Amino acid sequence: MAVIATGFFDGVHSGHRLVIDTLLSEARARGEESVVVTFWPHPRVTLGKDADSLRLLTSRADKEEIILGLGVSRLETVEFSKEFALLSALDYIRMLRDGYGCTELVLGYDTRFGSEQLGPQAIADMARAEGVASVIVPPVCAPDTDIPISSTMVRAALEEGDTVLAAELLGRPYSLSGVVVEGNHLGRTLGFPTANMALDEPLLLIPRCGVYSSGVNIPDGGQRFLSGMTNVGVRPTVGGSGILTVETHIFDFDEDIYGRRIRVEFQERIRDERRFPSLDALRAQLRADAALIREED
Repeated sequence: MAVIATGFFDGVHSGHRLVIDTLLSEARARGEESVVVTFWPHPRVTLGKDADSLRLLTSRADKEEIILGLGVSRLETVEFSKEFALLSALDYIRMLRDGYGCTELVLGYDTRFGSEQLGPQAIADMARAEGVASVIVPPVCAPDTDIPISSTMVRAALEEGDTVLAAELLGRPYSLSGVVVEGNHLGRTLGFPTANMALDEPLLLIPRCGVYSSGVNIPDGGQRFLSGMTNVGVRPTVGGSGILTVETHIFDFDEDIYGRRIRVEFQERIRDERRFPSLDALRAQLRADAALIREED
């Protein structure tokens, strides 16, 4: 038997975490498993609803890692197909009850599911008739506001480059994961070699262009967490191709990590990306950026 929370949980922000904390406490009280049932891909991708503008806060792997790290007993990822989208709320409740042993649903204040897109109270009433209990979790509001935290709010903060606010909303720094790939090696020439990252998930939201203080996690049997600075942009000084890149200079680090998967945490945006009149001017600015970030560490 299981207590279940279900939803897409993009970003696993502070509002989602209250749902999962409630799930854990309800499961403990009932002596049952705590199970999260989530979906992939995003419904907008499957249904073609403004899919071209969709940007995600977490890859599938990172979302699953975060949720499991919160202590749930089990996580199930259901394929969000066009057939799945046609399920009524009643059919979905019965699927959770009969397929996953659901005895209680933990619902966010804005939960909607089923082809009718029923809200939490209607879901709770329907679930009760099917022998499934429910609890509705209140919203978590953004700092100093009465506005509920949402994935949309986190995206807006990142699009403005406000990674400090994004971290407050998420309950952790925003991060991107990917594999280190070959660049043009200009950073090494400037004295600031960078790890250029190919993202795990092409739909991940990349914060506003600029230079950020950052942390870098390099899994290597354990977990190494190093400091650095990350540039998001198109490298206008060196005649970039116009392709957006994410490249990180890791302080006091000189190992070959090509082909390795890393995670970069965005801490604070320190300036805009801009075009410099010469490579010497760019080098001088990079030195100033690094000195500022090291001073703040």
